[in-house]
Amino acid sequence: MSTLSRRFFCRTVGAGISSLFFPLCTSQNKKKGKPNIIIIFCDDLGYGDLGVFGHPTIKTPNLDRMCAAGQKWTNFYVAASICTPSRAGLLTGRLPVRSGMCSDERGVLFPDSAGGLPENEITIAEMVKSRGYQTACIGKWHLGHLPQYLPTKNGFDYYYGIPYSNDMDRIVDMDWKEAAWHAKVEYYNVPIMRNETIIERPADQNTLTRRYTEEAVSFIKKAGNQPFFLYLAHSMPHIPLFRSEHFKDTSARGIYGDVVEELDWSVSRILQTLEEQGIAEDTLVVFTSDNGPWLTFKTHGGSAGLLREGKGTTYEGGMREPTIFYWPGTIQPGIVTGMGSTLDMFATIAAIVGAALPDDRIMDSENLLPVLKGEGKSPREVMFYYRGTHLYAVRKGAYKAHFTTELNYLPDNRREAHDPPLLFNIEQDPSEKYNIADQHPEIIAGIKKIVREHQAKLIKGKDQLAARIQ
Repeated sequence: MSTLSRRFFCRTVGAGISSLFFPLCTSQNKKKGKPNIIIIFCDDLGYGDLGVFGHPTIKTPNLDRMCAAGQKWTNFYVAASICTPSRAGLLTGRLPVRSGMCSDERGVLFPDSAGGLPENEITIAEMVKSRGYQTACIGKWHLGHLPQYLPTKNGFDYYYGIPYSNDMDRIVDMDWKEAAWHAKVEYYNVPIMRNETIIERPADQNTLTRRYTEEAVSFIKKAGNQPFFLYLAHSMPHIPLFRSEHFKDTSARGIYGDVVEELDWSVSRILQTLEEQGIAEDTLVVFTSDNGPWLTFKTHGGSAGLLREGKGTTYEGGMREPTIFYWPGTIQPGIVTGMGSTLDMFATIAAIVGAALPDDRIMDSENLLPVLKGEGKSPREVMFYYRGTHLYAVRKGAYKAHFTTELNYLPDNRREAHDPPLLFNIEQDPSEKYNIADQHPEIIAGIKKIVREHQAKLIKGKDQLAARIQ
């Protein structure tokens, strides 16, 4: 076991304990034939919200140490800048426009939505189950709340969590922004489900992060010698913000910082459990988020750091996420500046478990395993930035062309088409401040060619978000 992997600490949460830290145990790791896989997926976490990604006042010591022992990816993207399509892209390895999990009418699924992830889509959970894995989804699902769309119908043996965003099912007679700003549990009639049964409503959101963590720890401990895939999709720091009593008023960043620091604690508990079970070196852990920060909520929202804009936009702040890969003894520690995406998790995990990629559909997933092992550079050279069913921007190498821009997805948004497109050198100008389109017509021509080739083969899926329960 590496020295760095022994240096994690976690905050113990309990009666009368204010901030006790202790080292993880260093039991001898067991060697299995097939590695375990854990994806920790936050909600609305910004690129600049972690200490290791530059935040000056949010303390994330466990994520910082995880990063030091693993790989920090600085150009890692999600499939969309809002919840539902982003999650669909992660689990299927396909752009959401192909599955119909994006829409120009409604950005995400709601409690009155009739649709969800189509049955013919193949999820990571279904793929690894074919290789003998146990699977669990813990946390926020948001890919369809009706019985036929739940995690248990999409390859997961076990589900515990809320079926959509924590700001939905609002029952208080108050403006939705005001309710989120002064949030109380009783404002939202969001259910907690175990498998296909509602076990609590409204959910006590103050304890969501802690309970998700406890469920994840329990699943890991029960796995025994069978390999497992755990998809831990936290509800936070999506507004409304809630945190357990132990983390209230502990961060200099205010309530948002409290929430993120509890997520950091959660990561430490997961890593501690892997150590205690002797499986740290047999487990890949990936930490990232579904999209950028909800900037309209000011201090209740996160920060994209030096990146431009946030959630709901196709600027970098909306779709580039803080990402860490951790796998002691396998991953080559360091900083990766090549491009990667949550879309790539499908092909990467397929390579890890020895599964073939589906050959009956177009996949948008690249295998990052050689990069994790320090054996090559990232195969991802192009990133498509969709908003709904429309392609707004494309990145090829260092250059990103914006064909359309829009600042947010609220009623006051403003869409603007660009001809010629805006062009930025993302490596030299990650804040997208300096349009250099007039200097590089050949770059624009090359990106336009990529767009034509992409659209010539694109078959859009049936819109799953627009239909409503009658």
